[in-house]
Amino acid sequence: MKSRSSAFFNEATKRLNLAKEELFKPAEDIVSYSVCKNSQFAIENYLKGFLLKNNSTIEASDTIAILYDKCLAIDKGFKMIEINTIGCKNHTIDSRYCSEINSVSACFDTADNIDTYLKKSKVI
Repeated sequence: MKSRSSAFFNEATKRLNLAKEELFKPAEDIVSYSVCKNSQFAIENYLKGFLLKNNSTIEASDTIAILYDKCLAIDKGFKMIEINTIGCKNHTIDSRYCSEINSVSACFDTADNIDTYLKKSKVI
């Protein structure tokens, strides 16, 4: 399980970095869809990595909200991470929620907050 969790953490970090790189472009060059997708995948992979590290099961159909709730059941510290601003949290990851800049920003901020929390908690 440890190597699988590491693989999820590595992929999450890679996706978060891709989203950051996109955000550092000049405003007119930013592709919000890219920021959103990479942020969503980062969130999903961080949560899956945490669950596998804690010997929890994950299902292919688990949404971000389900994964988050499972993480919260293991570690109450996840309460500090706000996921209610993410429009896609109750759906499988797709493009429906990646058109508005506010949702893109919220998604990126959530991914970054999870990354920060896991590092502070010495999980990664």
